[in-house]
Amino acid sequence: MKIIALADLHGDLGRLPALAPVLEAADVVLLAGDLTHFGRAQAAQAVIAPLRRHSRRLFAVSGNCDYPEVEDYLAREGIGLHARHELVEGIAFLGVGGSLPCPGRTPNERPDDEFALLLERAAAGLGPHLALVLLSHQPPFDTITDLAYRGGHAGSEAVREFLASRQPLACFTGHIHEGRGQDAVGRTVVANPGPLRHGGYTYAEITAGRLAALEIRQLPA
Repeated sequence: MKIIALADLHGDLGRLPALAPVLEAADVVLLAGDLTHFGRAQAAQAVIAPLRRHSRRLFAVSGNCDYPEVEDYLAREGIGLHARHELVEGIAFLGVGGSLPCPGRTPNERPDDEFALLLERAAAGLGPHLALVLLSHQPPFDTITDLAYRGGHAGSEAVREFLASRQPLACFTGHIHEGRGQDAVGRTVVANPGPLRHGGYTYAEITAGRLAALEIRQLPA
């Protein structure tokens, strides 16, 4: 299974012409939140519709810069993973949207204890030996992916605890624009490709229930 993960689109699809062949070659495309730039359902639709035309299977969560109704739109479209999971070829894809409270007010924030509850709900009914993939706008605490420009870690303790206890194959994330890179929490590889407008995306392969490859790639200029 080939997976492409994008983060922090903020309504900008200027990279779509270069990105389209990448999406078309993937089995699953994941969007790690901030689909819009303080937009609502109509703005999310303007992003999702073009991406769907190039994607065999698309899943998404909202970000802190998406109004909460974006999550409702994703659910109606059958592509939302917030607080739920979908099984694809024996792999459980689960997700959580929004972010922790930010220095500046954004429309889709929640405390860390709520993240813990939402992750528990997303994983409900999944056996302990099933391979998991987590899609979370909010990165886990104390990794490269949550390192903010002032040098402090801005991630979620709840997301980190979930990774440490459930050990998904991978966690695809975003939110912290300057936190581009990949890291690990135990056996879980965590990847933040940075905002799509900068040309970054995450490529991964899962073979026989194992993570065979994961890397952050760059679109041509």
